Amino acid sequence: MAIEVGQKAPDFTLKNTDGEDVTLSSFRGQKNVVLAFYPLAFSPVCTDQLTQMGGNGGKYADNDAQVIAISVDSRYAQAAFAETIGATDSVTFLADFEPKGATSQAYGVYLNAAGISGRATFVIDKAGIVQGASLTAVPTDMPDEDAYFATLATCSV
Repeated sequence: MAIEVGQKAPDFTLKNTDGEDVTLSSFRGQKNVVLAFYPLAFSPVCTDQLTQMGGNGGKYADNDAQVIAISVDSRYAQAAFAETIGATDSVTFLADFEPKGATSQAYGVYLNAAGISGRATFVIDKAGIVQGASLTAVPTDMPDEDAYFATLATCSV
């Protein structure tokens, strides 16, 4: 079962594309977080989704939010993906690679049969509480990014 609105977001530490540790709780008190789980780098819907989110980096910044994208891909694949879609400055890509899918499992969005995470996005406020949760019915569905901005508008600044 996926994490729900009102729950504390599970903390995690994952590697970014440069091999550095990024910990969710390091954003507490500093920024809201839009945490986007996506199935696989370079797949068509993931490319569309993360290109769109990267292109809206200014809107996220205006809402005092950091976009974090997580998949089971290696950090090397994610670095190439971020470079290809032009999102290296606006989205932080993290590898849920080893142990594979542990963070996706903690959020209840790991698809065991496929060995990937589902497409899910959580809006987490500065206190670390989930204020919005969006899970697509199937991984090929494109999420509604406007819903993230509507939720961010309700988060305390």
